[in-house]
Amino acid sequence: MQENKGVNIDSILLEHFEREIWSKVPHLEKREAKIVNATPLVDITEDLRECARKEYGLNLADLDLQVFGKFDSNLLAGSIKVRPAVHIVHDAIITGKLRRGQTIFEATSGNFGIALGQIAKLGVDVVTLVSRKLQEGVFEELRNEKVRTMNLDMDICPAPGMKENPNLLAAKATAANIRSQLSEFGFDPAIFDRSSSQVEALLASQDIINLAKFLAKIYGCFCPEQYDNELNIEVHRTVTAAELDQQLREQGQSLGEFRIVCTFGTGGTSGGLSRYLMEKYGKKSLHVVFPLENQDVAGIRTKDKAAGLKFYEPQQYAGQHEVDFSQAKRLLRFFVEKGHDIGESSALALYAVMQMANFGHGGKFVVIIADGIQKYRKNMATTEKQNRLQVSLQEAVSDIGNYKRVLWIHTQYTPREEGIKLIANSLGVDQSKISVPKARDVAQLLATQEIPKELDSVLGGADGKSLLVCMMGNTSLMVAKVLAGKGIVAESLNGGINALSQGKGKQISELIRLATE
Repeated sequence: MQENKGVNIDSILLEHFEREIWSKVPHLEKREAKIVNATPLVDITEDLRECARKEYGLNLADLDLQVFGKFDSNLLAGSIKVRPAVHIVHDAIITGKLRRGQTIFEATSGNFGIALGQIAKLGVDVVTLVSRKLQEGVFEELRNEKVRTMNLDMDICPAPGMKENPNLLAAKATAANIRSQLSEFGFDPAIFDRSSSQVEALLASQDIINLAKFLAKIYGCFCPEQYDNELNIEVHRTVTAAELDQQLREQGQSLGEFRIVCTFGTGGTSGGLSRYLMEKYGKKSLHVVFPLENQDVAGIRTKDKAAGLKFYEPQQYAGQHEVDFSQAKRLLRFFVEKGHDIGESSALALYAVMQMANFGHGGKFVVIIADGIQKYRKNMATTEKQNRLQVSLQEAVSDIGNYKRVLWIHTQYTPREEGIKLIANSLGVDQSKISVPKARDVAQLLATQEIPKELDSVLGGADGKSLLVCMMGNTSLMVAKVLAGKGIVAESLNGGINALSQGKGKQISELIRLATE
C-alpha cells in the first residue's frame, strides 16, 4: 500500500481500493517489471477478411494483412475508461483529495461513469452529468453500478464551451432542473442558489465539462476532470501502450511495425499511445477515427467537436479518418455474431482499418476495442430492423431474378450511360431493367414522405420487389424506409455504386464522374 508522508490519507479506502479494484486492472507491477492483468490481444485478421467479403464485397484475401484487436471490453466495468478512472481515483486517494463519504462529480457520455461505479461500491458516492441522448442500455449500466445520474436534458453532454448563440432561457430552465435533482440527492440548495448565475452561464455555453468541476468545487467534492487530467494521457502512455508492446514482443513482433487505430472520446487514449510511439520508436503511427459530422456514435466525438478539447492533438497523429457509421453497423453485427465483444466505436475503428487495408494494400494494425456490445444491444436491435431494408451486393446478385426492377435513387445526381452500364453489368441484368426516376421526385418523396405521381408509376405501385441503388447507400435506404411505410417492398443496395465499383478499382471521384446533375 502506498502512503505519502504529511498527507491525510483515508487508509481504509486505499486498502479496499487496491485490493478490490487496483489489483484487477492492468498496471505496472514494479517487482516483476511488467504490466499485469493485460487485456486480450487477439488476431482477428481472418474474421475481418470474411466480413469484408460477405458484407461489403471486398476481396482482402491476397493482401499482406495482419489485424489484432486489443479487447479492453474485457476490463472491469467493460470498457477502456476504467484505466484512467482507476488511476485518477487512486491518485486522488493517495494525495488525500478523496475520502469515504465524499462525492465524485463528473461529466460523462457513459463509460467513464460506469467505471466510476466500481468506486461507488467502496463507500464513495458518484454523481454523473449525462445527456438525454444516451442510449437506454447505457443508462441501465449506470444504474447497475449505483451511480446517480443527473440528466441535463441537453443534446450535447459533455461538450467544450460553445460560446456562440447562448440560450439563456433554456439555461435557466436546466439550472432549475439541476437544483431540484441536487436537492433530491441531499445537497443543500442554498449553496446552489448562491452560485446559480455561474451555473446558468456554463449551461448557456453548453460547457458541461466545467459545470461538473464547478459543482464539485462549491460542494467540496472531487471531480476527476477526465477531459483535462494529464493522468488520462499518462495511463495510456505508461500502461496501455507498454502493455501492447509487451504482448507483441511475446509473439516475436514489435509495436513499431504496427499502425494503431482508435476512436476519439476524451483524447486520452490517442494522446497516450501517440506519445509512447513517438518517444520509443520516433514515429507517428497512431490513426484516429471519427464518425461523419452529425452522426451519433456512443461515447465518441465527431472531428469538429474534438477540436475544442485539450487532448485533441492532430500534430501527433499519423492520420485522421472520418468514417460513415451507417456502413460500419454491418461490421458490428457481423463481429458480434462471430462472438466478439465489440461496441459501436470499435466497429467504426475496424471499418476504418478495412478501408485502409483495401486502399493501402494491406499492412499491420492494432485496433483498440474500447468497449463491448451489451449496453448497445437494444440500439442494435433497432438497427437490425433497418438492415432488413438493406442488401449486400452479393445478396442482391444472388437474388436478382426476384427483383421486378432496379431503380437509381438520388436527390441530385442522374447517372450517365456508363454509370447505368456499371450498375447493369455488376448486377448481371439487362440495362432495360434499370429505371431512373427524376431527382426532384426523389427529393419530394423524402421531403413530404409522400410518393409523387411520376415516381409511383415508375415503382409500379406494389407490383413486385424493387432494388434501389444510389451513390453510397444512404439515400436509397431512406427511400426504402418511406416505401416500406406505404406497403411497397424495396431493398437498398448497401454501399450503392461504391460497392459495385470496388472490384473494378474505381475511387469515389471516379464514381461521381459517372453521374451528372
